[in-house]
Amino acid sequence: MAGHQGLTRHRPTRLTPAAGTGRARRLSALAWRRPWLGLAGLMAPAAAWFAVIYLAALAMLLVTAFWSVDDLTGALDRTFTMGNFRQVAAGATNRAIVLRTVGLAAAVTVADVLIAFPFAYVAARIAGPRLKLALFTLVMLPLWSSYLARVYAWRLILAHDGILNWALGGLGWPAADLGYSRLAMGIVYVYLWLPFMITPLQAALERIPDSLLEASGDLGARPLRTLLRVVLPLSLPGLLAGSLFTFSLTLGDYVTPLLVGGPGSDLIGNVVYANVGIANDIPFASAVATVPLVVMAAYLLLARRFGALDTP
Repeated sequence: MAGHQGLTRHRPTRLTPAAGTGRARRLSALAWRRPWLGLAGLMAPAAAWFAVIYLAALAMLLVTAFWSVDDLTGALDRTFTMGNFRQVAAGATNRAIVLRTVGLAAAVTVADVLIAFPFAYVAARIAGPRLKLALFTLVMLPLWSSYLARVYAWRLILAHDGILNWALGGLGWPAADLGYSRLAMGIVYVYLWLPFMITPLQAALERIPDSLLEASGDLGARPLRTLLRVVLPLSLPGLLAGSLFTFSLTLGDYVTPLLVGGPGSDLIGNVVYANVGIANDIPFASAVATVPLVVMAAYLLLARRFGALDTP
């Protein structure tokens, strides 16, 4: 017994998980029981970034539109006023610019739809894998180059001594003289935004089940009736997405009118640019910049009214 007195009895050590591991397991179990918590955790950083960068900047834009600039010192006067909005609505020049911009944006959108729909239909419903890849490459290829490079290319094409008039002269036809005009602006805009119309439209056309088209034919509908009653309604989400791109991008652009447009071709973007960079009247520029926001909101309300947003 004496030999064993110096020996101590050791109890087995219990292994306990670290506190951090336990919290992680509890959070994982909570996210498994409530999937919306996991989704909220994934979306929280993006939502916070969106709120800080976009919504806060938009709110500041709206607030600034109610300020004014002191005529003598050029300092900002943060007194609430509706003068900037009255100036936008009452000025004949400003009204003409707004109507010109909205009309051009609508015309560009319609032209892009007319060009993009047959192209997207062939790529989505008719073309084989190789031809579809080739068409997709043709659509994406212009986007690989700079925006300014594409605008300058069209400037060289449409100029008085450009490629277009040179080709027409070689055929013995009169010169078109399209450069530096509103028509030239429209042509350039149609070209610039066409990929943004084709891509969502093609995706919408690819999602239309073949069975619906076959059922329409089995019921006696001719191809044109099938196009109008089946294909077109089901492609409305793609048309809406593409039109949002073409319409909004035209409303806010100011580079193309500077490089291609002639006298009297100013758009809303040019007015904002002039008042920010030249006149230094930021409140008035903010008031003008709210016009595209109002126009796009009205456009979305009309689209919802006609059911374009409800189409699956």
